[in-house]
Amino acid sequence: MPGLMRQLRGLGGCTTPIRLDGQRTDIHPATGEVLHELNASELPAGNLLVRCNNRRATRCPACAETYRRDTYQLITAGLRGGKGTPERVATHPRVFATFTAPSFGPVHNRPSNGRCRCGTQHPDTAAELGTPLDPATYDYEAAVLWNAHASAIWTRFSIYLRREVAKRAGLTQRAFKEHARVSFAKVAEYQRRGAVHFHAVIRLDGPDGGDTPPPAWATPDLLSDAIRAAAATADVPGPVLHGRVHTFAFGRQLDIRPIRSADFDGNTELTERAVAAYIAKYATKGAETATGTLDRPLKFLAELAQMTLTDHARQMIRTAWTLGARKDLADLRLRAWAHMLGFRGHFSTKTRRYSTTLGALRTARAEWRRLQAVIAHGDQTPAPADPDSDDTTLVLAHWNFAGTGLTRGEEWLAASITPDPEGAAA
Repeated sequence: MPGLMRQLRGLGGCTTPIRLDGQRTDIHPATGEVLHELNASELPAGNLLVRCNNRRATRCPACAETYRRDTYQLITAGLRGGKGTPERVATHPRVFATFTAPSFGPVHNRPSNGRCRCGTQHPDTAAELGTPLDPATYDYEAAVLWNAHASAIWTRFSIYLRREVAKRAGLTQRAFKEHARVSFAKVAEYQRRGAVHFHAVIRLDGPDGGDTPPPAWATPDLLSDAIRAAAATADVPGPVLHGRVHTFAFGRQLDIRPIRSADFDGNTELTERAVAAYIAKYATKGAETATGTLDRPLKFLAELAQMTLTDHARQMIRTAWTLGARKDLADLRLRAWAHMLGFRGHFSTKTRRYSTTLGALRTARAEWRRLQAVIAHGDQTPAPADPDSDDTTLVLAHWNFAGTGLTRGEEWLAASITPDPEGAAA
């Protein structure tokens, strides 16, 4: 029992761990001595249990909370330094920008002044918010296709942004690389109407990223002006449907705020902590949270009949599934991403020089846990090999997938030792 409790505690509250069969052997390469052996069948649970690491809060709250905190640390490191990023980045020009989708038809909303177009003043929890006023005239095809092209629009924007910054600095694009660099980190968020929009921290650095100071001409105003120009011109061609030529670009609503003022979200200051918390909040949320759609792929469209969805979400999924049958749209893989309303991009991305990586944060956490196990339980698992040392370890491992989840007894034990991730977050 103590061994099983230790194994479950190591999952950190993960509710759908991956079960593996197999073994691992650590061997001293010079002497052939077996330093450590691990056989999954001899473990208390009968398998090696590995965290699922799912970022969706609807699938695994514990792993999603870890992902959210890692994203917070990643964003914060790029704003004020730390985790291998120099603290001088806090003095670089930085802005927080939100890029929205265009309109595909009027929807129920809560304007800051007055009432919705339907004549009603909706409460914030109203189920009809984000749904079309007239579903018969709403452009569902364009909405799904815009989601499918959103990542390509961002890529085009990032190229244009460097050109616009260089133009305002009086530099050619080739010379710009020798004077400055644009770094960013962004997350995708679903609006209630099911359209993706992006939140991004965009920073101007020196030519080697955060390690070098930006040139004297680099200011938040110059960066903001370049972002507006790039967002206005970045577009990507779409398919021709029913004789209509589609071209996709960002919507007219573009919000850019320097990270230095006190005008963020009402009375909340636009500080590094506020921006990082705001962005990290959306790292664990998908279309299922904002739009009420699904958090896993569909195998057959008939599955929708057994699911509780809003009419708007159901129609978005049906539209994606129908468009996915077209050969000229095969590269968009709309059926595979119908549950995401056509969006198939990464929810959080960053440039290489912005800050640390999620992989580095996971590695540091795994090493910390290994050291804690050594201290608490006298674990004899050898330390990872040092590439600069002659004393290395040969690791022979073979693992097979054996399933997911916990048994009923394991679920009961895990619940008794795992704190509530939402309570921990609060």
